[in-house]
Amino acid sequence: MAVKSFVALAAVLGSAAAISIAEINGDRYISPFKDKTVTDIKGLVTATNSNGIFLRSTEPDENPATSEGLFVFNSAAAKTVKVGDIITLDGLVVEYRSNANYIYLTEINKPTNIKVVSSGNEVKPLVIGVDTSFPPTKDFSSLDQGGIFGVPNAVANISSINPQLQPDLYGLDFWESLLGEYVTIKDAYQISRPNNFGDVYIRGNWPVTGLNAHGGLTMLEGDANPEVITIGTPLDGSKNPFDTRMGDYLGDITGVVYNDFGSYRLLPLTHLSPLKNATTDFPAVSFNSTGDCLGITVGDYNTENLMPDSPHLPLVVDHIVNKLRTPDLIFLQEVQDNSGNKNDGIVDANVTLTTLASKIEEASGIVYDFAEISPINNKDGGEPGGNIRQAYFYRSDVLQLYKPNLGGSLDVNEVLDGPELKYNPGRIDPLNTAWDSSRKPLAAAWKTVKGTKKIFFTINVHLVSKGGSTSLSGDLRPPVNQGVEKRTVQTSIVAEFVAEILSQDPAANILVAGDFNEYSQVDPLTTFSSISGLTDLDEVVGIDPVERYTYLFDMNTEELDHMYVSEGLHRDAKYEHLHLNTWQNNDGQVSDHDPSVARFNLCGCSSKKTKKSN
Repeated sequence: MAVKSFVALAAVLGSAAAISIAEINGDRYISPFKDKTVTDIKGLVTATNSNGIFLRSTEPDENPATSEGLFVFNSAAAKTVKVGDIITLDGLVVEYRSNANYIYLTEINKPTNIKVVSSGNEVKPLVIGVDTSFPPTKDFSSLDQGGIFGVPNAVANISSINPQLQPDLYGLDFWESLLGEYVTIKDAYQISRPNNFGDVYIRGNWPVTGLNAHGGLTMLEGDANPEVITIGTPLDGSKNPFDTRMGDYLGDITGVVYNDFGSYRLLPLTHLSPLKNATTDFPAVSFNSTGDCLGITVGDYNTENLMPDSPHLPLVVDHIVNKLRTPDLIFLQEVQDNSGNKNDGIVDANVTLTTLASKIEEASGIVYDFAEISPINNKDGGEPGGNIRQAYFYRSDVLQLYKPNLGGSLDVNEVLDGPELKYNPGRIDPLNTAWDSSRKPLAAAWKTVKGTKKIFFTINVHLVSKGGSTSLSGDLRPPVNQGVEKRTVQTSIVAEFVAEILSQDPAANILVAGDFNEYSQVDPLTTFSSISGLTDLDEVVGIDPVERYTYLFDMNTEELDHMYVSEGLHRDAKYEHLHLNTWQNNDGQVSDHDPSVARFNLCGCSSKKTKKSN
């Protein structure tokens, strides 16, 4: 009741006297004293940086939902007081954020009457998980109706609803309840690459979910790991290293809890210095092709804006030859035209693909043919002028197109009686507005050179980007998963094409693979599975959910690249994700996606009875 009385008085007088730091913060996101002048605020200086000072209350209220820490924004103040001083001051309570999609930071602006009460006081950090509870491991916010991936997105925002903090239940509430506090994170591991400012996400010595074998945290169904925190700009002005990677051991980190740039973060006393670096060496796929229908190998690789003179093209070649082991068929995405990122009207990619094929032949002796359809200039999204597209690389000594009949950019592929394809390869429904500024699916039909005469259908996809999504730790709840509605329409179109093939031949062998730009547990792909009748190959072969990842973004290892298969491809199937890029630092990654390789028995009989293969 005392706080409510202060709020009422502040509303009338525009100021409030002799209140505690906990009362200023309150037990919600927005201070009850927002835009009010407060006086005689007392606190222990726990840390300083070039922008101001951090205080801890000398009169804690024992309420875990109200932070005892507070940031005072004033560079001059940082020069007049020292860590260990107990001070009093007056100032204006402000809610600050640098972007409308971020959560507000409660702070004191325009401090006056700064007085040092005493100096040399002990400053002891709170140890997360020892002096505090553990961070919650699943839910971010009480406002995430339908969970973190709930659809529709952005139906609420924290800043207007200002929910009461429940730090034992929700990750954002937990870190908000410690905002401004001086803390230590024990036994920290890095779970991301540094961004352009050297910021990284870490996990501490507390319970986590989604822990993979390399030390990162994998996004699971309904769980995007709210227990983590960013390590931001060091308080002493030093810089965090830029050459670190997921899995590096950082030891103990001490600093203050802050919020900016769309995430809760710890501003450390000084720069990070890994005590042990994680390995970057990932082995080659463990199986080979049998060279016939008993064991056809299929790779999938988003080669990230590949053009004829790409500096990373030789490294892509090395991956395909030495890590993917030259699969019989490769689904490629993000292949640019012959002039790359020059916006000059060129759309053909024959030079790009021929260059890649010739370099592979030089390195391995393996000859690849390719199949693709050039887009209309600047109509398929991606880098302007790049005209990215999907393409198939295939070993013609193992696989051939069945009744090849190349479609054009705007030719609409159809499932004919048989079933077979009108265009092979051909694009699926390219005139549909769902594909505006997005890559059109490339369907093809294949036959093996040796073995069965049964044809094998494939669809190479690269769905619309997530670009423009909001932070998982931002103001909008649930967060904006940009393009989710469009991807749902796109996957439905592809699924209906698959269903048409299966309606003619329920035993048809069908593989849909590529960069779906979506997680298997989210609406576009659950819709796709339901309509198409295909199964996620991860499920078919039983890959551990925490090892299902092909991408590293913010705090999560996540799977954007998938293979979905019809029932006929379940028998003897093998599948591996090769973490050739997610394990690297920024300089070491060849692409922003990991490749994957699968092997399928297309013969319609058991390989164990007919031929031994590894």
